[in-house]
Amino acid sequence: MGIRIAVLASGRGSNLLAIMQAIGEGAIDGEIAVVLSDKENAMALEHARKAGIPAYHVNPKAFADKSDYEAKLLEYITQADCQLICLAGYMRILGAYFVGNAPCPIMNIHPALLPSFPGLHGQRQALEYGVKVAGCTVHFVDEGMDSGAIILQKMVPVLDDDTEDTLSARILVQEHKAYPEAIQLFAQGRLELDGRIVKVKGE
Repeated sequence: MGIRIAVLASGRGSNLLAIMQAIGEGAIDGEIAVVLSDKENAMALEHARKAGIPAYHVNPKAFADKSDYEAKLLEYITQADCQLICLAGYMRILGAYFVGNAPCPIMNIHPALLPSFPGLHGQRQALEYGVKVAGCTVHFVDEGMDSGAIILQKMVPVLDDDTEDTLSARILVQEHKAYPEAIQLFAQGRLELDGRIVKVKGE
């Protein structure tokens, strides 16, 4: 049966699709139990509904404050009996209410090698800084911005003629490998948190 996963997404849902594909191929011991989005027209919702996965638009503007909005998200996640929450292109910073009341761990994927280049446009930041390698990071979520404990990272070279688009595309290929890999390590019970250090058991 495996773990039940909640996915929060705001956009095209490419990482959601990568997770769905990995589950279909047996590379993740689990299932996506619910998909939630702050954007009514997010492609992620469409991908989920086509696959028969419960998917809901939760409009932040319909709530009095951020905590009320996050309480609604948590209500869906709790009702779906999820053991892991995955942010997949979710463009809102989760507040202290959500992080403090989440019924299970929260994972995120970021298109940079944290702790370098947190926040928006990590790929552009990397290019502007002139780094020679870039990549992606899967990490646990805490109350800071992209500051949670790092689970795994994958690297790509930065080429002299790279643009933000070409570098983003190359990093995205690695995101689609890294996220399912990290989720499966969690599903297998192999991730051990020691302070802010994540150790992988059995390696």
